[in-house]
Amino acid sequence: MWFDARILVGVAGVALLVLVLRDAFETMILPRRLHGSLRFTRLYFRGIWPLWSGWAGRLRARARRENALSLFGPLSMLLLFVLWAAVLMFGFGCLYWGLGSPLQTSEPLRGLAKDMYLSGVTLLTLGIGGAVPSTNLARVLVVIEGGLGLGFVAIIISYLPVLYSGFSRREANIAMLDARAGSPPTAAEILRRHAADLGRLETYLGEWERWAAELLESHISYPVLGYFRSQHANQSWLSALGVMLDACAVLVAGTEDACMRQAQLTFAIARHAIVDLAQLYIRRLPASIPNRLPPEDREQLLRRLQAAGLDWTWDEAYVQRLNALRQMYEPHLCAIAAHLRLDLPRWLGDPQALDNWQRSPWDRPPAMLSRPSGDLHF
Repeated sequence: MWFDARILVGVAGVALLVLVLRDAFETMILPRRLHGSLRFTRLYFRGIWPLWSGWAGRLRARARRENALSLFGPLSMLLLFVLWAAVLMFGFGCLYWGLGSPLQTSEPLRGLAKDMYLSGVTLLTLGIGGAVPSTNLARVLVVIEGGLGLGFVAIIISYLPVLYSGFSRREANIAMLDARAGSPPTAAEILRRHAADLGRLETYLGEWERWAAELLESHISYPVLGYFRSQHANQSWLSALGVMLDACAVLVAGTEDACMRQAQLTFAIARHAIVDLAQLYIRRLPASIPNRLPPEDREQLLRRLQAAGLDWTWDEAYVQRLNALRQMYEPHLCAIAAHLRLDLPRWLGDPQALDNWQRSPWDRPPAMLSRPSGDLHF
């Protein structure tokens, strides 16, 4: 019976090692989306995010709530590394115990606890355990565990710069969106502020086509980036993506605009990104979503664009095309926003509101404060 128990524990240790090594490889090295819900990292994030976001949601002050939510991404990765290391130690400890505790020490240590301790100092390459393998198999396992420990640390060290590089590239374009689409960004503002030069808007949409493609690639490869929040509470990667989809939908629904082709291309890759990313963060689409552009807001949007110099008229056919385009991405947008506790992008903003670049806690010139946002000349 004792012999059978050791075999079962040893087999369980091997299974744990395979599970963790596979999960770490898929998470940090394999740059592609993986299907299947029985993955440790996916279950880990789906388990702790509701707890963390639920606690943060009870904070009344918006600033404190956003600060708490912004801590989740970095802290969750550090905790994941610790859990991986702990499971590796436990797995090797079970394997050693299942083999009859082949690591001998000068002290009379006995039992599974001794094997766990020796596994830990071997994995972390501390060299303070004073363990001597008594069999050839044990010598091989000690070398493998020590090598895994070094490799694990090396991969983590190389993984973090890649992760933060993707975050930095994402945030650079979001920061530049500030002066072009307001704070928070809206479709009305990006179209209004580019009304005088649609050619420049076409170039700008081309840049966001590439940004959406990079967002798709980086967040598919490293889903934890979705939990990393932007520097300002009124900005996020989701609102930026939503604003681009909204602006492109307005242009694509038309028939003769100069930058329609680029708007179609940007809409296509942005919609691709929002649909694929929704599969990472949510399990199903919501049964109903709020109407982000009711008829009265749509009429106000048209009036603002006409006042900016865009000679557009929206008939019933145009409204139907616009609504059809919105249905292609808004359910995914709303579902991700609800899951990650991010604000939905708005179609209309306050034209008098200051952009982030116009605000300072120390010095805000009266001349700036007296001008409508977006009407400053550089």
